[in-house]
Amino acid sequence: MTSLPVPQFLAAIVPFALWAVALILAIAAVCCMIATLRSPRRPLVYTAAGLLGLAFLLVALPQQGAPLVFRVLIGIVALVLSVVGGGPAAQLALALATRSTSVPGVHGGIVVHDKVSGIEETREVLRGGMTIGYLERFATTGSIMAGFPEALGVLIAIKGVGRFTELEAPEARERFIIGTLVSLIWACLCAGLFRFAIA
Repeated sequence: MTSLPVPQFLAAIVPFALWAVALILAIAAVCCMIATLRSPRRPLVYTAAGLLGLAFLLVALPQQGAPLVFRVLIGIVALVLSVVGGGPAAQLALALATRSTSVPGVHGGIVVHDKVSGIEETREVLRGGMTIGYLERFATTGSIMAGFPEALGVLIAIKGVGRFTELEAPEARERFIIGTLVSLIWACLCAGLFRFAIA
């Protein structure tokens, strides 16, 4: 018994379908993250992470490179997913790690308590973290997508130096490390989605 030959159109359409499904999964992940921006919802963050993982697996399958239109679209969606999605992912990781032990400040930072000359003072540190996170993920994903991952070292150094004076309090150090690592990992995964598409 001989096997039937695979039609040529089927062989041509399967890679196209895989790229289309990967793109749809990435767009769905963006939608989940946008929906969680107004009010944090853990299930949506978990869903978006799962969708990103599935899209990543699809583009990592050994196949021919994506057609130009898919490269462009996956690149745009990956950049948006990185910038928009890293914040909720970092907030979830911080909530799980710190169990809400830090008090949020008025300007988006956290309130820490210092004892100066026996008097307890409160101050807000790590202000502007959300805006810095957007810029950090944009720069991280953009540099990896452009084929210049060495820029990550410069980016991390700038962020560390800029925040150095605020890292005296243990809770500030903890939030800085966890938030930065989750944000960078998320950005690298999103950039990897694009790098596999152009490989």
